[in-house]
Amino acid sequence: MTAKFLTKEGFQKLQDELEHLRTVKRQEVADRLHEAMEGGELIENAEYEAAKNEQAFVEGHIQELETLLASARVIEDEKNYPVDMVEIGLTVTIQEQGYEAESYTIVGAAEANPREGKISNESPIGKAILNHTVGETVHVETPDGTYKVKIIKVK
Repeated sequence: MTAKFLTKEGFQKLQDELEHLRTVKRQEVADRLHEAMEGGELIENAEYEAAKNEQAFVEGHIQELETLLASARVIEDEKNYPVDMVEIGLTVTIQEQGYEAESYTIVGAAEANPREGKISNESPIGKAILNHTVGETVHVETPDGTYKVKIIKVK
């Protein structure tokens, strides 16, 4: 099983979601199933079918989160020493020629959210810049082609 990278914040967020699914959501679905079973013929009961499908989804998501959290590798949010190499958990400022500089935090795939400035270490940009240093220009391979970005700052 491959370890997945999570920040402390991301790990806690997923633990909270798992707890909510186990305690609140499971009970909500169980109540819906109970109500649907009291509704008469189960064979023709659409509410019962919908509740069974939701139950399967919730249980599947619980298993998914348990597996992810069990194999998660929590990354440090801040380093206590100067850094110039791009690593998971750090924020990097890059610039593509002709465009303004952009800053991203490198996180694991489970936490990636480009709108929040968090990109996955498995994304094309994340893979390309990992383990490179400030001042380097790297090639980013994407399905639409290749482009170059310069690493401006790492913190």
